[in-house]
Amino acid sequence: MIATGLAQPPLQPLRLPWLAAAGVEVAVLRLDLIDPLVSGNKWFKLRPWLEQARQSGAAGLISLGGPWSNHLHALAAAGAREGLHTVGLLRGEPRHTATTDDLHAMGMRLHWLGYGGYRARHQPGFWAPWLARYPGMLAVPEGGACEPGMQGCSQLLSLTEARLAELGWEGFDAWWLAAGTGTTLAGLVHAERGRRPVHGALAVRSGQGAERNVEALVGQFGYHWHEASRGGFGKADAALLAFMQATEAQSGLPLEPLYTAKALMALHDHTLAGHLSPGTRLVFVHTGGLQGRRGFLQTQDL
Repeated sequence: MIATGLAQPPLQPLRLPWLAAAGVEVAVLRLDLIDPLVSGNKWFKLRPWLEQARQSGAAGLISLGGPWSNHLHALAAAGAREGLHTVGLLRGEPRHTATTDDLHAMGMRLHWLGYGGYRARHQPGFWAPWLARYPGMLAVPEGGACEPGMQGCSQLLSLTEARLAELGWEGFDAWWLAAGTGTTLAGLVHAERGRRPVHGALAVRSGQGAERNVEALVGQFGYHWHEASRGGFGKADAALLAFMQATEAQSGLPLEPLYTAKALMALHDHTLAGHLSPGTRLVFVHTGGLQGRRGFLQTQDL
């Protein structure tokens, strides 16, 4: 099973001048370090699907993503390790990226849907022709956004609490993380059951599905949204890139501009606005995705 050999994610203190000035302590749950290929939160979203495929005897897994998709990259790697066929349905027209080259190398079969075809992914009946073409495969929603993915991400609470003593913390006050589909956030809300709030920094424009996904999975309470898209998914302005560069230099924490840098910059702005009291302790979830950084200077169509 793919769990063998997975590293336990460390919980590391984040030391930055603006946090120190505000008297706020942040520890980073380094999900980017659990595995070189099935990185970040992707393992937790995919594990229930891998287990279901093994138990049901499914031939493999089919899912969707863009030409730099972290989700498809992790799915292809997990499928290769588990001996499962994988199929990726990609946004846009055929092209080569470092990620799609990896997907081919890991045995994933790719189909390019164009942009209109990809937008149809939420329409009733979208999956029927693909499952007819690939009988015996399981269809995994885009980004793993579903109840099994949420249940997998709920494990992050116990993983974090098991490491608090290493920091000398008896507890903490809230979570902070980037949100794309919102599945990881929903998993934390589900696990916390109202004990601690979960703050989601929207890496996509508001109204593009994350809020709806989370409400469908866990209801309307236990979390807070923060706008962090900076123009939309895959968009990064000069201020964000400068912030990312400075943060990496000051802390040594590797970031990428689509999720983690946006989430941390949103926390920076929230902190400087005076919304956090001195003594606040937060856990920032590093959701991985560093492989996608390879393409950012080449294209913003991620």
